[in-house]
Amino acid sequence: MKILGIETSCDDTSVALYDSERGVAENLLSSQVELHDQFGGVVPELASRAHLVNLLPLVDHLLRRQEMEPGDLDGVAVTNGPGLIGALLVGLSTAKALARAANVPLVGVHHLEGHLLANALSGELVLPAVFLVVSGGHTELIYVSEVGRYERLGGTLDDAAGEAFDKSAKLLGLPYPGGPHIDRLAAAGDPQRFKFPRPLIKDPRLVFSFSGLKTAVRLTVEDLPRPYQDQDIADISRGVQDAIVEILCRRLFQAAAEKRVPAVYIAGGVAANGALREAVANQARRRSLHFSPPERVYCTDNAAMIAYAGWEHLRAGCRADLDLDSFARAPLTSWR
Repeated sequence: MKILGIETSCDDTSVALYDSERGVAENLLSSQVELHDQFGGVVPELASRAHLVNLLPLVDHLLRRQEMEPGDLDGVAVTNGPGLIGALLVGLSTAKALARAANVPLVGVHHLEGHLLANALSGELVLPAVFLVVSGGHTELIYVSEVGRYERLGGTLDDAAGEAFDKSAKLLGLPYPGGPHIDRLAAAGDPQRFKFPRPLIKDPRLVFSFSGLKTAVRLTVEDLPRPYQDQDIADISRGVQDAIVEILCRRLFQAAAEKRVPAVYIAGGVAANGALREAVANQARRRSLHFSPPERVYCTDNAAMIAYAGWEHLRAGCRADLDLDSFARAPLTSWR
């Protein structure tokens, strides 16, 4: 079964082909980082316009490389939410047109489900498991008993962890997106110099909070003499990263203990963070839990994860009608 995946939920235009016999046959992406860098974050209208320009040429390029016609597909899977509504509509409209023209099934995929199932692209999933989905817009703990059955265990009460990384980086004058720069610079930072707060760390609930951490970082940066020294930036990066990673790991393994699962996973853009991957791996090893991090290319927004999720839907007999709508916000729900 060959599934075309389309992902346009934010600022990356991505298309992919998932072949149930070969795995990911192709995963293409057109980045908008340079477009939004001057604004320090994603401008929704600009993102939508860029998707309009980039999406169909990417689809055409993918099919040509695979020596395929649209009629050779067995289905089209598309992210229909959550995300930037204008950006989502570009992908959804294109997916509907392709599915209708090729007379193949259409599948709408929840963006968070795509991130969860991205782990299956790097190896066989061990289920049941607790997943930590952590990105610029999400910080959630989800229990997965089987593909298609999801239970939200907890999440952030205010800001997402990825936003805390990016806003901290912006305060330090680092380029957008800031998370990877924090990760890189933290390696040279002094872990003892800046001890930022771990909000709600002793709270027994499976909840997160990062607004207070962002405030603490802002006040610390404002007290630094200008211009910032390289070591100052590295030390603050280390303090930010240590705080966020400790909070995320504490909650992930608390949830794993409560659900008594044999495996844990991480997903989303922040899952590419080296310190987080190492910390989860070490704690999982000590607790004799299975953990295999997703390949970094499948951590950020990509269409391969959407195509794979679409294949899971189709082989279970689930498909969408052409009146499928997009949505800016909605929780991940079970469909099996």
